[in-house]
Amino acid sequence: RHLSKSFGKHEVLRDIDFTVNRGDVTSIIGASGSGKSTLLRCVNLLETPTSGEITFHGENILTRKGGAAAYRTKVGMVFQSFNLFNNMSVLDNCTVGQIKVLKKSAAEAKELAMKYLTKVGMAPYINAKPRQLSGGQKQRVALARTLVMKPRILLLDEPLSALDGVIKESIKDRIKTIAREYHLTTIIVTHDPEEALTLSDRVLIIDQGSISQYAKPDEIVHQPRNDFVRKFILRQLEIKRGNIY
Repeated sequence: RHLSKSFGKHEVLRDIDFTVNRGDVTSIIGASGSGKSTLLRCVNLLETPTSGEITFHGENILTRKGGAAAYRTKVGMVFQSFNLFNNMSVLDNCTVGQIKVLKKSAAEAKELAMKYLTKVGMAPYINAKPRQLSGGQKQRVALARTLVMKPRILLLDEPLSALDGVIKESIKDRIKTIAREYHLTTIIVTHDPEEALTLSDRVLIIDQGSISQYAKPDEIVHQPRNDFVRKFILRQLEIKRGNIY
């Protein structure tokens, strides 16, 4: 509610106001430098908003005593750069957090890790190190590592940008399936309008730190709120499909 974020005198986000329902997949899209990644980092409390509220189940986590710490346990994030532990195996990457943070036994942690590694198609690679994996495989491990922590909210920062072709479509399908199956409230930052429109229940378009439109994909395409939304979406789709050089 009315979220703003400034770095010094530079206001990056202005009066951001939107609601995400439980189990929905929401994409945040905008031009480079529009503030979309800063918004995601505010939602995850990696950045502290300058003003406004972040309300989770009716409580403002920015003012509730102990609210931020409790909230962080419910939020999982998958980074664009994967952020895997390079000195650990795939399996260890997915068990270390459970053991150290959730205080699970090694056996419990392994059982849950295998469940999600199987879900994302990485069970055959449990002994591999990240350097032995492709970008798509690393992203699947990063997704499994996040899911084993049983988050209520899943945040993904450009999860498909380093991937291409069939691999990208495969990961996209897995994200949609997992979000639906586990009723995960999912927020994705992307620069790809086609990705946003096909993945999401709702799309938030941000321009220079302000929301230009927040609506269902069909509304974005057929009822753009303003010229910026229409031109941005159409131009980006044309560029992606090779019609503009």
